[in-house]
Amino acid sequence: MTAITTIRIDHDTLPARFDSKNPNAVADAIEAALRDNGMTAEASDVISHLKIELPTSQLAAASTVLAGMRLI
Repeated sequence: MTAITTIRIDHDTLPARFDSKNPNAVADAIEAALRDNGMTAEASDVISHLKIELPTSQLAAASTVLAGMRLI
């Protein structure tokens, strides 16, 4: 069994270059960036925030990608 980590990003904290009025597009961009860096992740909009779920073993690498996107 694989341990799963959930990362939550509030819509209010999204950098200006992301369209906070279209959170599904932002979630898609995050998921694509993680996938392009070899990670399996699911990103989705859950009304008040974006939710990213990924194997815990990929947390450090995902954090690097998300920091590069200025999301964390």
